[in-house]
Amino acid sequence: MSRNFPTWDQTHWDYEKGNLNTETKKYAIEAGRRVKQHGGVLHYFAVGRVLEQENVDWLKEIIQAGHPVGNHTYDHVNVTATKAQDIQFRFRRAPWLIQGQTPQQVITENIRLATAAMKQRLGIDPAGFRTPGGFAKGLIDRPDIQQVLLDQGFSWVSSKYPAHPLGEPGKPVTTATLDAIIARQPEAQPFIYASGLREVPMSPVSDISAFRAGRWKLDSFLQAVRLGVEWAIENRAVFDFLAHPSCLYVTDPDFRAIELICDLVRRAGDRAAIVDLGTIAQRAKPWVSG
Repeated sequence: MSRNFPTWDQTHWDYEKGNLNTETKKYAIEAGRRVKQHGGVLHYFAVGRVLEQENVDWLKEIIQAGHPVGNHTYDHVNVTATKAQDIQFRFRRAPWLIQGQTPQQVITENIRLATAAMKQRLGIDPAGFRTPGGFAKGLIDRPDIQQVLLDQGFSWVSSKYPAHPLGEPGKPVTTATLDAIIARQPEAQPFIYASGLREVPMSPVSDISAFRAGRWKLDSFLQAVRLGVEWAIENRAVFDFLAHPSCLYVTDPDFRAIELICDLVRRAGDRAAIVDLGTIAQRAKPWVSG
């Protein structure tokens, strides 16, 4: 769940990220159905706490449809946190849950728990790992976290989200802002860290950045998505659409973003395909600084 959705006054989701509501689940299922209808797959990432809910048939339906589901930590924790208060809102309110543990111990266990929950409740191994939040440099300066992921059996991560402008919140999105976002797309291409861990960056602009931070209108978001996908097709590159059903069911109830991407790929013919992030990870090249 995402703070400020479905209404701006809602912030309690910060403390119960995995307590998905009915609308979010329905949107997730329908998004996958639409993508599959167009011949692609939609790569999901689950917060482990959602598996504490009584019924997870909706998620099993997604898996049975052939869509991969990855690890998004158990409590939606900040994997780069070095202070206890920065790990997750839940642990600020209930610090006794992590008492006596270092931040890295908490993060490591949170990742392990999500994997254990997926294996036991869904009968699957997680398809990759996506960090809650994104980082402008990915994990390039956190070899310790890279190693944590490698030790837990992950061969790739999706953690990098290039920094970009959003314009003045609530104001019309300018061409200059859109141009600047497209200029960041080369920074969102897969690569390999020195540790051997593969990185599949998230492509700007995300739904949360646009609709929460920028207060964008849907048409502006769709324009940015269109430009990003067209850039990727033209440059034989990757566009990793970053979105949250808990946000989109409010801001894009008619699935216009999903349908737009599918239509652009269809029109591109054999120049484009909608694939899972594991497939994209195989395209990664060694990291080159600068």
